[in-house]
Amino acid sequence: MKIAVFGDVHGNRWALEAVVRDIEAHQPDAWVNLGDQLFGGADPAGAWQLQQQLKAQHGVLEVRGNTDERLGQPLTETTEKREMLAWLHGQVPDGAGAYVAALPTAVSLADGEVLAAHGTPDSTWTYLLRDGKTWASDDLVRGRLGDIGNARLVIVGHSHLEHVRQLGPVTVVNAGAVSQQKDGSPLARWVLLEGGDGLWTVTFRRVPYDIEAAAQWAQAHAYHGRREAAQLRTGHTS
Repeated sequence: MKIAVFGDVHGNRWALEAVVRDIEAHQPDAWVNLGDQLFGGADPAGAWQLQQQLKAQHGVLEVRGNTDERLGQPLTETTEKREMLAWLHGQVPDGAGAYVAALPTAVSLADGEVLAAHGTPDSTWTYLLRDGKTWASDDLVRGRLGDIGNARLVIVGHSHLEHVRQLGPVTVVNAGAVSQQKDGSPLARWVLLEGGDGLWTVTFRRVPYDIEAAAQWAQAHAYHGRREAAQLRTGHTS
Protein backbone atom coordinates (compact mmCIF):
# COMPACT_ATOMS: atom_id res chain seq x y z
CA MET A 1 0.00 0.00 0.00
CA LYS A 2 1.15 3.52 -0.80
CA ILE A 3 0.04 6.43 1.39
CA ALA A 4 0.82 10.07 0.56
CA VAL A 5 0.93 12.34 3.59
CA PHE A 6 1.16 16.12 3.44
CA GLY A 7 0.23 18.94 5.77
CA ASP A 8 0.90 22.44 7.03
CA VAL A 9 -0.12 23.91 3.68
CA HIS A 10 -0.66 27.26 5.42
CA GLY A 11 -2.53 28.80 2.54
CA ASN A 12 0.27 28.38 -0.03
CA ARG A 13 -1.33 27.47 -3.33
CA TRP A 14 1.94 27.36 -5.27
CA ALA A 15 3.65 24.93 -2.90
CA LEU A 16 0.59 22.69 -2.73
CA GLU A 17 0.24 22.53 -6.51
CA ALA A 18 3.82 21.29 -6.80
CA VAL A 19 3.35 18.74 -4.03
CA VAL A 20 0.18 17.44 -5.65
CA ARG A 21 1.94 16.93 -8.98
CA ASP A 22 4.69 14.96 -7.25
CA ILE A 23 2.20 12.88 -5.27
CA GLU A 24 0.15 12.05 -8.34
CA ALA A 25 3.27 10.78 -10.12
CA HIS A 26 3.63 8.16 -7.35
CA GLN A 27 -0.01 6.99 -7.68
CA PRO A 28 -0.74 6.45 -3.97
CA ASP A 29 -3.61 4.34 -2.75
CA ALA A 30 -4.54 6.86 -0.05
CA TRP A 31 -3.93 10.53 0.74
CA VAL A 32 -3.76 12.19 4.17
CA ASN A 33 -3.80 15.93 4.98
CA LEU A 34 -2.29 16.69 8.40
CA GLY A 35 -4.02 20.05 8.87
CA ASP A 36 -3.18 23.74 9.18
CA GLN A 37 -4.73 24.14 5.77
CA LEU A 38 -5.29 27.88 5.50
CA PHE A 39 -3.42 30.00 8.07
CA GLY A 40 -1.00 31.77 5.76
CA GLY A 41 -0.76 34.26 2.96
CA ALA A 42 0.19 32.86 -0.45
CA ASP A 43 -3.32 32.67 -1.94
CA PRO A 44 -5.23 30.89 0.85
CA ALA A 45 -8.41 30.91 -1.24
CA GLY A 46 -6.63 29.00 -4.00
CA ALA A 47 -5.11 26.62 -1.46
CA TRP A 48 -8.57 26.00 0.04
CA GLN A 49 -10.10 25.30 -3.38
CA LEU A 50 -7.34 22.85 -4.29
CA GLN A 51 -7.62 20.97 -0.99
CA GLN A 52 -11.36 20.65 -1.48
CA GLN A 53 -10.80 19.35 -5.01
CA LEU A 54 -8.32 16.78 -3.71
CA LYS A 55 -10.82 15.57 -1.15
CA ALA A 56 -13.46 15.13 -3.86
CA GLN A 57 -11.10 13.46 -6.34
CA HIS A 58 -8.96 11.31 -4.06
CA GLY A 59 -10.95 10.95 -0.84
CA VAL A 60 -8.21 12.67 1.14
CA LEU A 61 -8.41 11.95 4.86
CA GLU A 62 -8.08 15.16 6.87
CA VAL A 63 -7.18 16.01 10.45
CA ARG A 64 -7.47 19.28 12.33
CA GLY A 65 -4.47 21.51 12.94
CA ASN A 66 -4.02 24.06 15.68
CA THR A 67 -4.50 27.01 13.31
CA ASP A 68 -7.60 25.28 11.94
CA GLU A 69 -8.98 25.48 15.47
CA ARG A 70 -8.20 29.21 15.51
CA LEU A 71 -10.27 29.69 12.37
CA GLY A 72 -13.29 28.14 14.05
CA GLN A 73 -13.24 30.57 16.96
CA PRO A 74 -15.47 33.65 17.02
CA LEU A 75 -13.57 36.89 16.61
CA THR A 76 -13.74 39.13 19.66
CA GLU A 77 -11.67 42.02 20.95
CA THR A 78 -9.55 39.58 22.96
CA THR A 79 -9.03 36.96 20.22
CA GLU A 80 -5.34 36.23 19.71
CA LYS A 81 -4.13 37.20 16.20
CA ARG A 82 -7.53 38.81 15.62
CA GLU A 83 -6.45 41.10 12.77
CA MET A 84 -4.75 38.33 10.81
CA LEU A 85 -7.73 36.03 11.31
CA ALA A 86 -10.14 38.73 10.15
CA TRP A 87 -8.06 39.16 6.98
CA LEU A 88 -8.01 35.39 6.41
CA HIS A 89 -11.77 35.02 6.89
CA GLY A 90 -12.15 37.66 4.19
CA GLN A 91 -10.03 35.60 1.80
CA VAL A 92 -11.69 32.18 2.09
CA PRO A 93 -15.34 31.21 1.52
CA ASP A 94 -17.89 31.42 4.30
CA GLY A 95 -17.84 28.19 6.30
CA ALA A 96 -14.24 27.28 5.51
CA GLY A 97 -13.11 28.10 9.04
CA ALA A 98 -15.91 26.10 10.62
CA TYR A 99 -15.13 23.17 8.31
CA VAL A 100 -11.45 22.83 9.19
CA ALA A 101 -12.14 23.46 12.89
CA ALA A 102 -14.53 20.50 12.97
CA LEU A 103 -12.11 17.94 11.54
CA PRO A 104 -10.95 15.10 13.83
CA THR A 105 -7.64 15.24 15.70
CA ALA A 106 -6.52 11.89 14.27
CA VAL A 107 -7.41 9.34 11.60
CA SER A 108 -6.31 5.74 11.14
CA LEU A 109 -5.93 3.74 7.96
CA ALA A 110 -4.36 0.52 6.64
CA ASP A 111 -6.49 -1.53 9.06
CA GLY A 112 -5.29 0.63 11.96
CA GLU A 113 -1.57 0.18 11.26
CA VAL A 114 -1.11 3.87 10.37
CA LEU A 115 -2.25 6.69 12.64
CA ALA A 116 -2.10 10.31 11.44
CA ALA A 117 -2.50 13.49 13.49
CA HIS A 118 -1.36 17.10 13.44
CA GLY A 119 0.32 17.39 16.85
CA THR A 120 -0.42 14.29 18.94
CA PRO A 121 -3.32 11.85 18.57
CA ASP A 122 -5.42 13.86 21.04
CA SER A 123 -4.06 17.42 20.76
CA THR A 124 -3.50 19.77 17.84
CA TRP A 125 -1.26 22.04 19.94
CA THR A 126 1.15 19.58 21.59
CA TYR A 127 4.33 18.69 19.70
CA LEU A 128 4.84 14.95 19.58
CA LEU A 129 8.55 14.94 18.78
CA ARG A 130 9.75 18.34 19.98
CA ASP A 131 10.65 19.54 23.48
CA GLY A 132 11.26 23.25 23.24
CA LYS A 133 14.03 23.73 20.69
CA THR A 134 15.28 20.13 20.81
CA TRP A 135 13.95 16.72 19.92
CA ALA A 136 11.90 15.10 22.70
CA SER A 137 13.17 12.06 24.58
CA ASP A 138 11.79 8.63 23.74
CA ASP A 139 9.98 8.46 27.09
CA LEU A 140 8.33 11.84 26.50
CA VAL A 141 7.20 10.79 23.02
CA ARG A 142 5.76 7.53 24.36
CA GLY A 143 3.80 9.45 26.99
CA ARG A 144 2.41 11.84 24.39
CA LEU A 145 1.38 9.00 22.10
CA GLY A 146 -0.89 7.41 24.69
CA ASP A 147 -2.90 4.38 23.59
CA ILE A 148 -2.44 3.96 19.84
CA GLY A 149 -3.96 0.50 19.57
CA ASN A 150 -2.32 -1.67 16.92
CA ALA A 151 -0.70 1.23 15.06
CA ARG A 152 2.79 0.50 13.80
CA LEU A 153 3.42 3.90 12.23
CA VAL A 154 2.38 7.29 13.63
CA ILE A 155 2.82 10.37 11.44
CA VAL A 156 2.33 13.99 12.48
CA GLY A 157 3.06 17.54 11.35
CA HIS A 158 2.98 20.79 13.37
CA SER A 159 6.72 21.33 13.94
CA HIS A 160 7.57 21.97 10.24
CA LEU A 161 10.62 19.73 10.69
CA GLU A 162 11.28 16.27 9.24
CA HIS A 163 12.16 13.46 11.62
CA VAL A 164 11.79 9.69 11.92
CA ARG A 165 12.31 7.57 15.01
CA GLN A 166 11.84 3.93 15.97
CA LEU A 167 10.24 3.24 19.37
CA GLY A 168 10.14 -0.52 19.72
CA PRO A 169 7.64 -1.78 17.13
CA VAL A 170 6.33 1.73 16.34
CA THR A 171 7.82 4.07 13.75
CA VAL A 172 7.14 7.74 14.54
CA VAL A 173 7.41 10.32 11.75
CA ASN A 174 7.32 14.10 11.60
CA ALA A 175 6.31 14.87 8.03
CA GLY A 176 7.70 18.36 7.60
CA ALA A 177 5.51 20.99 5.95
CA VAL A 178 4.23 21.98 2.53
CA SER A 179 4.89 25.64 3.38
CA GLN A 180 6.58 27.99 5.84
CA GLN A 181 9.78 25.99 6.36
CA LYS A 182 12.01 26.49 9.40
CA ASP A 183 15.23 24.68 8.49
CA GLY A 184 16.73 26.94 5.84
CA SER A 185 15.44 25.08 2.77
CA PRO A 186 12.29 26.61 1.23
CA LEU A 187 11.35 23.47 -0.70
CA ALA A 188 7.87 22.01 -0.17
CA ARG A 189 7.65 18.68 1.70
CA TRP A 190 5.51 15.55 1.84
CA VAL A 191 6.02 11.89 2.86
CA LEU A 192 5.43 8.65 1.01
CA LEU A 193 4.60 5.63 3.20
CA GLU A 194 4.81 2.18 1.61
CA GLY A 195 4.09 -1.19 3.17
CA GLY A 196 1.63 -3.21 5.16
CA ASP A 197 1.47 -6.20 7.48
CA GLY A 198 3.54 -4.31 10.05
CA LEU A 199 6.38 -3.39 7.67
CA TRP A 200 6.56 0.22 6.47
CA THR A 201 9.13 2.33 4.67
CA VAL A 202 9.24 6.13 4.95
CA THR A 203 10.41 8.38 2.12
CA PHE A 204 10.72 12.12 2.70
CA ARG A 205 10.02 14.08 -0.47
CA ARG A 206 11.20 17.65 -1.14
CA VAL A 207 9.70 19.48 -4.10
CA PRO A 208 10.76 22.72 -5.82
CA TYR A 209 8.02 25.21 -6.69
CA ASP A 210 7.67 28.81 -7.84
CA ILE A 211 8.74 30.30 -4.52
CA GLU A 212 9.11 33.80 -5.90
CA ALA A 213 5.55 33.86 -7.24
CA ALA A 214 4.24 32.76 -3.83
CA ALA A 215 6.42 35.31 -2.04
CA GLN A 216 5.34 38.15 -4.32
CA TRP A 217 1.66 37.30 -3.76
CA ALA A 218 2.24 37.23 -0.01
CA GLN A 219 4.14 40.49 0.01
CA ALA A 220 1.43 42.24 -2.01
CA HIS A 221 -1.67 40.80 -0.31
CA ALA A 222 -1.06 38.98 2.98
CA TYR A 223 -1.61 40.50 6.40
CA HIS A 224 2.00 39.82 7.41
CA GLY A 225 3.10 40.06 3.80
CA ARG A 226 6.73 41.12 4.06
CA ARG A 227 7.47 38.73 6.92
CA GLU A 228 5.78 35.78 5.22
CA ALA A 229 7.48 36.51 1.89
CA ALA A 230 10.87 36.44 3.63
CA GLN A 231 10.14 33.08 5.23
CA LEU A 232 8.95 31.59 1.94
CA ARG A 233 12.12 32.76 0.19
CA THR A 234 14.63 31.70 2.86
CA GLY A 235 13.05 28.76 4.69
CA HIS A 236 13.68 30.56 8.00
CA THR A 237 11.29 32.12 10.49
CA SER A 238 11.87 35.79 11.14
